[in-house]
Amino acid sequence: MVHLRGSQDLVVFLIKRVLQALFVVFVVTLTVAFAIRLTGDPALMLTQGAGSVTEADLVRIREGLGLNQPFIVQYLNFLKGIVTLDFGRSFLGGTPVSQLLAKALPATLALAFSSLIVSIFISIPLGIKAATSRGKWPDQAIRILSLIGLSFPNFWLATMLVLLFAVTVHWLPPSGMDGFASFVMPAVTMGIILTATNIRLVRTAMLETLQSQYIMVARAKGLSESAVLYKHALRNCAIPLITYFGLQFGGLLGGIVVVERVFNWPGLGTLAFDAVGGRDYPVLQAVITVLSLLIVGINLLVDIAYGLVDPRIRTE
Repeated sequence: MVHLRGSQDLVVFLIKRVLQALFVVFVVTLTVAFAIRLTGDPALMLTQGAGSVTEADLVRIREGLGLNQPFIVQYLNFLKGIVTLDFGRSFLGGTPVSQLLAKALPATLALAFSSLIVSIFISIPLGIKAATSRGKWPDQAIRILSLIGLSFPNFWLATMLVLLFAVTVHWLPPSGMDGFASFVMPAVTMGIILTATNIRLVRTAMLETLQSQYIMVARAKGLSESAVLYKHALRNCAIPLITYFGLQFGGLLGGIVVVERVFNWPGLGTLAFDAVGGRDYPVLQAVITVLSLLIVGINLLVDIAYGLVDPRIRTE
């Protein structure tokens, strides 16, 4: 009976989390679909510079784009496209939106993953050093550096890196995605912003772990300090760190737009920025939908993992 009750709780928990995720995606897509239609008429945008344009011409363009239909019909057609992975065609170039997404999504994922790797490789050693030097000058210096990192706007940091490494010393390409060198400045820009938060997280987790009894036992056995820190302490506080890094990866996808624009990165951020300027409804709706699905999906996986590990979370 206990096993059956636990299985029922797990099923109910999973259903609730999936329904919540679907509701969030529904609200996001509905809000974007409504808000973008307040920015102006795409027919007027498409006829700029075309000389004399009559109202009849604008009506024909709107009919061709499907904008003559009621909003609810347009939105339902968009939801149907999500299920069939057919997001329509771009208003500006007529290219299928699915093709644009297929080119932009890998570039965004690659940049987000690179930024997270940069942050992990910087924040873990510094966070451990700050924890082991609690109250001393290395701890104070690292915490000040992390605070400074939190104060940097990403667009300002990106611009400064371009001016220094691309314009002044000519070490790195200023923009575009072409080889390993083109990843350095965008990944470092996003990575430094993330590192400022991650250092504090690692420091806090390590401080709690280092006070555990098994750490004292490991030191009493004569293990080296590096073995104690990296083999025992870091491993035992890895679960909350991995969870946070996973959630952070989802946040990266939503906040990468500005950095992509500065470096002319051919990702979802640049695609969305151009769609806003051209009032390209299908492209912008598709980009926001894909990003929301990725972010909500990552959060859903974390929730499910917690529910599987800790039965108390299911009942809560």
